[in-house]
Amino acid sequence: MEAELSADRRLTRRMRHHMNRRLRRPVSRRWLPLSTAALFSASVFLVVMGVRTSDPAVLWCFTVLWPLTLLQGFRLLCRAGGEGPRRAERGTPWR
Repeated sequence: MEAELSADRRLTRRMRHHMNRRLRRPVSRRWLPLSTAALFSASVFLVVMGVRTSDPAVLWCFTVLWPLTLLQGFRLLCRAGGEGPRRAERGTPWR
């Protein structure tokens, strides 16, 4: 049975493809630091403009954006602080 499985090229190719997919990092993990920085910059801009102009629309935009910024920042901190000894092997947590 093992010899038959070893001889099956189609199965070998599918298994190799499956292993390569597991080793690749999802795209969302690469974009998390950039999206967090963009949300933080937009939040700071909105709060400064909201304080200066006292425009309710700007303040409401900040109110909607700020929880998303905190959520992304929390996700980034959790990823940076987690995974124990494997983290040292991988290097920086956001790479």
